[in-house]
Amino acid sequence: MTGRSNRATRPDQPVMYQIRLKGQLDAQWTGWFGDLTVAITEDGDTLLSGPVADQAALHGLLRKVRDIGIPLISVNELQISECQPQG
Repeated sequence: MTGRSNRATRPDQPVMYQIRLKGQLDAQWTGWFGDLTVAITEDGDTLLSGPVADQAALHGLLRKVRDIGIPLISVNELQISECQPQG
């Protein structure tokens, strides 16, 4: 992670994360991840993206990924500029 985190610049806001999973997450699991957006990439992986309230919530999401048994590729904190619409 480089630069300043969302937490450092806006401590009152949840941090935005993108979690990349190997393969496609079955539709039955998408509701299990609350407010996160679930998208399938061109290469067939799954991206979970959205706000995470704090580190405890992030660890809870990672436990869910573990419990499903889908391989975790990466967890990235998105910078504020990556979360805002361009234009």
